Amino acid sequence: MHITHLSLENFRNYGRLELNFPLGATLLHGENAQGKTNLLEALTYLATTRSPHAGQDSQMLNWDMVSSPDPVIVGRLTAAIATKEGIRRVQMRLIREQKERGQVSFRREALINGRKVRLMDMLGQLQVVLFLPEDVNLITGAPNMRRRYLNVMLCQIDRHYCRNLSQYNKVLEQRNATLRRLAEGQDNPEILAIFSERLVELGSQIYARRAAFFAEISRDTQRIHYEELTGGRESLRIGYLPRLQVGQNGNDKETAVALAGWLDEHRGDLETVSQRFAGELASSYEADIARGATNIGPHRDDWCFWINGHLLSDYGSRGQQRSAMLAMKMAEIEWMSRLSGETPILLLDEVLAELDQQRRELLLRTVQSVEQAILTATDPGMFSSDFLEKATSMTVSGGRVQVDSSS
Repeated sequence: MHITHLSLENFRNYGRLELNFPLGATLLHGENAQGKTNLLEALTYLATTRSPHAGQDSQMLNWDMVSSPDPVIVGRLTAAIATKEGIRRVQMRLIREQKERGQVSFRREALINGRKVRLMDMLGQLQVVLFLPEDVNLITGAPNMRRRYLNVMLCQIDRHYCRNLSQYNKVLEQRNATLRRLAEGQDNPEILAIFSERLVELGSQIYARRAAFFAEISRDTQRIHYEELTGGRESLRIGYLPRLQVGQNGNDKETAVALAGWLDEHRGDLETVSQRFAGELASSYEADIARGATNIGPHRDDWCFWINGHLLSDYGSRGQQRSAMLAMKMAEIEWMSRLSGETPILLLDEVLAELDQQRRELLLRTVQSVEQAILTATDPGMFSSDFLEKATSMTVSGGRVQVDSSS
């Protein structure tokens, strides 16, 4: 899989851009705040329908256009993608409308080959693996960051999972609202039972899919880390930490690890998983009423790394944490390629400056082995002359992109 052309209109600092991408590695270089990262953000957004940086989609509209008096502002992100099945064209539209009395509305539209589709249908049309310097913060950050990362990764490759997740979140919201009304004596417990049954049905499938994913990704991550990053000196393990027991809290990792093992053993038997989830959910009834929220379920899952048997977030150095995330990202490439039959596009945003020489060389070997990779850097001098000779270099300045004459 590779991108042949990217078109941007009213996106970030790009009023209008038409850019062809070649196969192999493309290096986007230039000063800070010129638009290099915006290009990677656009591609990630087309792949996942989410921005890795913006809190709200409306923030991605061109800054000059947002301050204009135009009643309707449309941002367009369009990519032509070459796959084994042929060329497909994907587009996201960001539409801001000025209503009467100063009100503003915002909506998104997704199109595949010129036909409007659901946002969910965009997932998997373009597959990317994004490397960011701040990825290391996933290790020490809040659980919701790791859940989001996990969901974005799985949704690119498994639409069934993403559909279940979307439905689960809607049912969870309804169940929580019912719990709050019950606490105030304003609803019928039979309504809660309906939502609980549906939550168990969807949640059990999410548990099983996550257990399968971690079983697969953990093996590849450990192998890459052990053999290629540390020369056999350090053993790395990724642990799935499901929330599937009454009274379980985020610090009780031993219980969560045991539950992950149980889920891995029974993930092919959804009836058994559903029965356990339903039983625990029923036991959590009083606590859920008191809290006005559902205490257990995949919406409270987590995952973490152990290095040489110790929790990486607590005992690992910054360098060890970078190595762990690098190993996981590289395992993600293998996992996506294996499941989809297409090699994802690698997007690397200023990550080489964060790595030592050994890790930098390993990552660049990976970059040169895939069908397409797009990198950003303020200083092309950090790359070897051999890499620069093989890569296509482009200068990014003030929302304009120019192919270097030597490329």
